[in-house]
Amino acid sequence: MTAATPEVLADLAPTGKLRAGINFSNFLLTARAPDGTPKGVALDLAHELGRRLGVPVEIVEFPNPGKLAESADKGIWDVGFLGSEPARAVLIDFSAAYVEIEATYLVRDGSPLKAIADVDRDGVSVVVPAKAAYGLWLAANLKQAKLTGVDTADTAAQRFVDEKFDALAGLKDRLVQDVKKIPGTHLIPGQFAAVQQAAGTPKGRAAGNAFLCAFIEDAKASGLVAKLIEQNNVGHGLTVAPPA
Repeated sequence: MTAATPEVLADLAPTGKLRAGINFSNFLLTARAPDGTPKGVALDLAHELGRRLGVPVEIVEFPNPGKLAESADKGIWDVGFLGSEPARAVLIDFSAAYVEIEATYLVRDGSPLKAIADVDRDGVSVVVPAKAAYGLWLAANLKQAKLTGVDTADTAAQRFVDEKFDALAGLKDRLVQDVKKIPGTHLIPGQFAAVQQAAGTPKGRAAGNAFLCAFIEDAKASGLVAKLIEQNNVGHGLTVAPPA
């Protein structure tokens, strides 16, 4: 990669540091060490980007991707790490994905829903975290099923149990854990989407966004993303995204 120009630094570090917006609701990409220190693939990438820019990194934490995306025009972060969705692209210019995450459905044993395509039928009820990337995807793509959006994956799982929804939508790795907690359930084989986890800049930062996109492609091609997945022990849920 070429060195960062003054124009790039003005876009990505206007305060003299890289303010990285991080969604902390995705346990495959973010976690905390025993002492509370943030860690994970997304944070490692943010720190590597800061190293290449030659500036310190400030982590700006968000409880979910919706809050991160909604703040893109507030001037509080310079690069955000979150799922790329058309609804979010109104405020954010995204890179290509650096990792992909399978999203599928959890259903009860004996459910007539046997395949992914069975879910989008009249009378089928689905609960999902509304502002997650896969929740936005379902809102745009389900045509017949009734979709109920809630605030978190924990809330979605609880309402699936309490209100007898037909299906719980979520990231495959999280749903595998839910199956262990909710007796008599299983996952439908396959996926309804591969959630694209990307990085982005607020609109209007062309030079910075071009540098960010080149950084993401280099991180994939060089093996850095694969190395970070291995170091953070999340290979069971993440795969390196293909080249742009």
